[in-house]
Amino acid sequence: MSGPVSDVEDVVRTAGVVGAADAAAPLDGPLVEGVWTADPSGHVWDDVLYVYTSHDEETGVPRDDDGSQYDMRDYHVLELRDVAGPVVDHGPVLHVADVPWAARQMWAPDAARRGDTYYLFFPAKDADGVFRIGVATSCSPTGPFVAEPEPIAGVGSIDPAVLTDDDGCAYLYVGGIMGGQLQRWDGDTYTGEDTYPAPGAPALGPRVARLTDDLLALAEPTREVVVVDEAGEPLTQGDPRRFFEGPWVSRVDGLYHLLYSTGEAHTLVHATSDSPYGPFTYRGTVLEPVAGWTTQGSLVELAGRWYLLYHDARVSGRDHLRNVRIAPLTVHPDGRLTADVR
Repeated sequence: MSGPVSDVEDVVRTAGVVGAADAAAPLDGPLVEGVWTADPSGHVWDDVLYVYTSHDEETGVPRDDDGSQYDMRDYHVLELRDVAGPVVDHGPVLHVADVPWAARQMWAPDAARRGDTYYLFFPAKDADGVFRIGVATSCSPTGPFVAEPEPIAGVGSIDPAVLTDDDGCAYLYVGGIMGGQLQRWDGDTYTGEDTYPAPGAPALGPRVARLTDDLLALAEPTREVVVVDEAGEPLTQGDPRRFFEGPWVSRVDGLYHLLYSTGEAHTLVHATSDSPYGPFTYRGTVLEPVAGWTTQGSLVELAGRWYLLYHDARVSGRDHLRNVRIAPLTVHPDGRLTADVR
């Protein structure tokens, strides 16, 4: 892990194209520089890779166990037609001030497409400090996005991710423990109380529900996504392989792959299933610990090759000032995934 550096007083974004003449190629460095980006969600539409990111800033909010220092206020969209660059930064595309119900902390987003409409799914705390999941729409993948007036009913916590399956059904995955408040939800009800499993009991998992055809609401109640070991037993509280945050599901060679962050183990791992609902069988580590407390990412296929999008803090040396990066992904014959990080 990189050592601390001096405080950042101001972060100035240079809009437009960042190419080889201005920065290292994306495979060798951050996708963009001059702006802190994190929590990348990648989608390829019409042969173009769009990366939806949160935007880290130094706002002076003190660090605490709930992650208050991650005081993000808007989202960016990065556009790549080739992983060697150039990269276009289209952000900011949605600001917390433009979301009627949101008060602060615009954490990890995701996006989806249905016909000619693009959807941005995002978490934010409401006026009561509860993380809700919102959705915004645009006629362009690069925004700007207009938020629905209310959050999605029946679901909360953080890190929304949407899988659009081969049959057109879309599934929303959510969940993050501790500051992400997953432990405060009893099914679809927010209790306000931190309730963790006992040591040795099945660990908390993310939640999933199918979305309505217009992608603006849940078509069914959420259910827990269970991650099991090779013997089919649920991973337990205290197991370093258990889910912490950042669920992401992709179909790779016919298998559903659940990518997630393990939190204290500081790894990105994956599990596989033949159903979008799971259970998912733990398969191993995709990305070893990087600079920063944890990382979060997504899987994307571009021009016939798979890649891992992730973030780290090696440039700033500070957990809440991060950069999005991309790395080639190896799909092994047995279904395991590993990233080739430079």
